[in-house]
Amino acid sequence: MDGIIPQLSRTDKRRLENQCRRAKEGAEKIRYLIILNLAEGRSAADTAKALKVHRSTVYRVAARFREEGPDGLIDHREENGENKLDDEYLSGLWDVVESSPLDHGWKRPTWTREMLVETMAQQTGVRIHVSTMSVALAKIGARRGRPKPIVESPWSKRAKTRRLRELRELLENLPEDEVVVYEDEVDIHLNPKIGLDWMVKGQQKTVLTPGQNKKRYLAGALDATTGELIWVEGDSKNSMLFIQLLWKLHERYADAKKIHVILDNYSIHNTEEVAKSLATDAGQRFQLHFLPPYCPDHNKIERAWQDLHANVTRNHKCSDMLELMKAVRDYLRRRNRKAVRYATAA
Repeated sequence: MDGIIPQLSRTDKRRLENQCRRAKEGAEKIRYLIILNLAEGRSAADTAKALKVHRSTVYRVAARFREEGPDGLIDHREENGENKLDDEYLSGLWDVVESSPLDHGWKRPTWTREMLVETMAQQTGVRIHVSTMSVALAKIGARRGRPKPIVESPWSKRAKTRRLRELRELLENLPEDEVVVYEDEVDIHLNPKIGLDWMVKGQQKTVLTPGQNKKRYLAGALDATTGELIWVEGDSKNSMLFIQLLWKLHERYADAKKIHVILDNYSIHNTEEVAKSLATDAGQRFQLHFLPPYCPDHNKIERAWQDLHANVTRNHKCSDMLELMKAVRDYLRRRNRKAVRYATAA
């Protein structure tokens, strides 16, 4: 249909294309696409068919463009009445999403958009469409993710806070001739850990597993200052593996007056063999600082192990343990080189 919109110059079209790419709302992007299609000489009917909208929508958008120009394509939601997704509504939605549906009387333990609509309607008196709830969730940055299982610490909140404060003060006031490391162990399985990966539509990737699983174990210590990771390997996760790590730290930090080791309450860290090792002259250089039970987020080496799984063991294709352990060592060495460069630059 000739004259449905004014003729656009190449510069005007390019400007509209840029604004279309920057549009965050789907409806606003559609309005830009309508004008761009009409500007290419397509009819209103063809434009409506291509964009899967009603023909009346094409005419309405074109009329607004004729009257207001590009400003007419910007969201005019204020014309629809009061904005329901105001700060108060979004703040309340944040609190609801953080909680469990069970806390609000629902029998289902995970949220659906429909349940969120009903819950927010009960709390605010404002009812929105399910599609608008999708917009609201995007506004608060909500996402569908996998919850992290945790175990409640048996320590009181006061005792837990006191211990974590002591460790923080240790790091802040550390003498130059002392070092602090975070210690933990990690299992290396020949059977790959299965993790998320990108796949094209209609495809499900496969991961070949060797069948009979084999394991190796690392005991590691992350330098709190430099980020370097020192580790030892073993066929068993026991006190001897932990003691081997202590002696490696003893050699690595030969000039340190005191080596502070922050670690969890795993049983291999507190055995008679460990006590005998710490009672020696060399062992007295070590001071163990146990974290409150079930506080893995406060042991910074945990992140290093997560990165190891993400970069090596998850969905791996190693055929035997020798190949897998070589990949583990290569990754940890590369990681240490980066850590040293970063520490030197800082």
